[in-house]
Amino acid sequence: MEAVFDVDWMGLLTREVLRERAADLIAESCAWAVGMSDQPHYLRTAGRIVATGTTVGERAAKDLSLGDEEDGRLDLGDARPGSFQDALNAVGGDGVLQAHRFDEEVLHPFVHETCVRAAERARRTRPDAWAELADDVGEDAGDLAGVVRGGGWEAPLRIDAEHLVLAALGAVPLIEVEAEGLPLSLVRAAEATTRAATAPAGPPAPDTDLAGSLFLAEAALTATGAPVPVGPDAAERLLEELLAHGLEPDEVVAVLPHLPVQPETADTVAAIIRAAGIG
Repeated sequence: MEAVFDVDWMGLLTREVLRERAADLIAESCAWAVGMSDQPHYLRTAGRIVATGTTVGERAAKDLSLGDEEDGRLDLGDARPGSFQDALNAVGGDGVLQAHRFDEEVLHPFVHETCVRAAERARRTRPDAWAELADDVGEDAGDLAGVVRGGGWEAPLRIDAEHLVLAALGAVPLIEVEAEGLPLSLVRAAEATTRAATAPAGPPAPDTDLAGSLFLAEAALTATGAPVPVGPDAAERLLEELLAHGLEPDEVVAVLPHLPVQPETADTVAAIIRAAGIG
């Protein structure tokens, strides 16, 4: 019962930190939406992605629904036409639902950072309780991200974060959300440019022989549903999907440097292959 109590107090702390960061979450959501109005609008018809011939913004201005009935999420289906919530329920030209893209690019990383910040506060203000909690979840007390993963606070906090965003922005016209997010989006673009200019050289580009394997590997990575870069906790699931998508063990090892996975994840996958004697 002690472990359950510890998880509960930490869960309450993550919610407290999320409430404190609510304005930041809304701002990041608005910045993410910038440019959506200029994108072509698509619908899935009979299993195929088809352009409607208008942009998202043009359709929204006419109060036409942006969501896709075949791919849309039920919890977003009652959206006001042309609203931010309606835009989240739209499908992109690649067949990916905008809500899924929002989850991966904004919601998941924001919630992860929120949980880590809560962990930092817990370690600082309740060191004994934090050490006991880390022991309960089987992680080193100094590994904040590891304790967060072990405690499982991110998944329920994502629901709270989504509710915050929809409560604040769900019914707001997309064009107004974009206008609100434009200043921050310019800041984020400048930050991205600076990082790209100072970042070390990335992994070598895959040769043409790997193109087919990489296509299958990217589909397998998407099938895991894990946030990118994929962490070590999803290594086994990633390997299962890679093999299920038709990759041979040696192909798995070859494509790993070209996938958005953490170095520890690639090492873990390779180690599993070696240990199983299937390489």
